[in-house]
Amino acid sequence: MSKPKGFEKPAGVRDYLPFAVDKLRAIERRVLDCMEGWGYRQIMTPTMEYYDTVGVASSTSDQKLFKLLNNRGTTMVLRSDMTAPIARVVASLLKEEPLPLRLSYHANVFRAIEEEAGKEAEFYQTGVELVGDDSADADAEVVALAVASLQAAGVKSFKIALGHVGFLNGLLEEAVPGREDIRDVLKDGLLHRDFVGYRETLAGLALEERQRAELEGILRLRGGKEICRQALELSENPTAKAAVEHLSRVWDALEDFGVAEHVMIDLTMIGDFSYYTGMTFEGYAAELGFPVCSGGRYDNLLQQFGRPAPATGFSLKTNRILDGVDGISAERELPILLQYDAPNRKRAFAEAERLRREGRSVLMRHAGAVNELLPGDGQAAGARTGPLGPLYGEILTITSF
Repeated sequence: MSKPKGFEKPAGVRDYLPFAVDKLRAIERRVLDCMEGWGYRQIMTPTMEYYDTVGVASSTSDQKLFKLLNNRGTTMVLRSDMTAPIARVVASLLKEEPLPLRLSYHANVFRAIEEEAGKEAEFYQTGVELVGDDSADADAEVVALAVASLQAAGVKSFKIALGHVGFLNGLLEEAVPGREDIRDVLKDGLLHRDFVGYRETLAGLALEERQRAELEGILRLRGGKEICRQALELSENPTAKAAVEHLSRVWDALEDFGVAEHVMIDLTMIGDFSYYTGMTFEGYAAELGFPVCSGGRYDNLLQQFGRPAPATGFSLKTNRILDGVDGISAERELPILLQYDAPNRKRAFAEAERLRREGRSVLMRHAGAVNELLPGDGQAAGARTGPLGPLYGEILTITSF
């Protein structure tokens, strides 16, 4: 393997130039302010965690974890999401806090990738966790907050798809009892949105016509609240019926929140079966063909840290919003350039501090001779070209010339 050049960086990571940082921070501030308005308080956790605690509890597959050894030979991981670290904190430092708890975060997370274009090994998420409430209203709250957060992030046109892992679990129990191998293949097809492959798998199975009709019927279950009625007609399984009834209550609450226009029910949208236990959802922006937010209910995670409690939450894919959505224009007020000569340095420093106390940004420039001065007296400076854009705005001059 060749030695990397001095300017190279690992695959999947990136540099953020000032204009991108301005926009990323604007998205972060607006979304966190929105979440605070809903009663969610921000939390920060370490970038590095123990593999045997947070690593194994994470929803990220083991192959995608960044693992490393500390100086004692203990396996560590770079956090691959924020949900598992927050669960650790809720079960330890916050174990005396009464439930429900509402927590928010903005953090970089890490996932190992195949070295191919378009994949990121380090990216940013902004999200919330609502711990200790198993009601349909709690699920509706996080979906409604996801809507508000996307709007705060500048995403103008989007749709959130709601699903429920219980519906497909129940439907498969009824349609192909005792065939875990078939269930896994069908789940995998839906998880990866491979509906063609799903149909091909069904075509190759020796199923009764009733079974085939049930399993093909799920592909039509996308729309408004009427989908709940259609789903109840499709399956008599108690698990499936309970899931649909829960989604129906969530929808009613979303109508009362006034956000149902942004939501659809999609019972082909199932999330990670090994992690989610109930409602799941994904949000899609009109400009992009992949999710800009995702979340759902994960009632089994907290018990791995010794404090069993139901929980639900979501995260925004902040990088995708930064790169693919033009909703927020992070306009930056250009600094003042204050020019001075040596005899007036003290006076210039005092003037710069006065301007900074007023909230202005000030660059200082020592001018050693008259021909080094730029036109001053409040005039606008010429904008420089390049990736950083204009360096300063107006020019003030304090000299003896």
